[in-house]
Amino acid sequence: MKQPIKIDFVSDVACPWCAVGLSSLQLALSRLGDVVEPELVMHPFELNPQMVDEGEDLIEHIGKKYGRTPAQVLQAQAELRQRGADVGFAFGTRKRIYNTFDAHRLMHWAGIKGKQVQLKEALLKSYHGQGKSTSDHDVLVEAAESVGLDGAEARAILQGGDYANEVRAEEEKYQAMGIHSVPSIIFNGQYLLTGAQPAESFEKAIRQILADA
Repeated sequence: MKQPIKIDFVSDVACPWCAVGLSSLQLALSRLGDVVEPELVMHPFELNPQMVDEGEDLIEHIGKKYGRTPAQVLQAQAELRQRGADVGFAFGTRKRIYNTFDAHRLMHWAGIKGKQVQLKEALLKSYHGQGKSTSDHDVLVEAAESVGLDGAEARAILQGGDYANEVRAEEEKYQAMGIHSVPSIIFNGQYLLTGAQPAESFEKAIRQILADA
């Protein structure tokens, strides 16, 4: 008999390690398919809430924010490509980093429609795999349609202010809980793992949580 487990995945579309972490978690869950019944829910976090829609040059932004040289940024990207490949996520070329607030609003709506995880995966592939903007409404609508959501409804949400308050409330909730880096993954509301863990680490943690339950 499968055991239920609630998994709250706090992340940002702009975060490359979130792409690795989600793929790694999904791999672990696939390995546990006979024993676990997961409820996976995405929650918003903005690494750069003040980012302008047109974005900034990625290497310049990371250099300014984290004090890294262009060579260090390129080395980190090479590591990311390898870590992604290990769990089946293909990184492409990302030249800019963009605002993600509208993407989070759209994902809130997708959650209501039962397509949240699928949209999250589509948006991660769109940005990290193809370098498309996370703030461009055409790109966001395209991602929504790719997972079977209504494009006209998605565009209407993006052009309005739908779910802005809900997204901000969720962001404040998790910040108040002490989450200041992503990905942060909470199991059954009480066990926290942070960072892009290897699939083996997720699998071990989930087995232990199921045993404790």
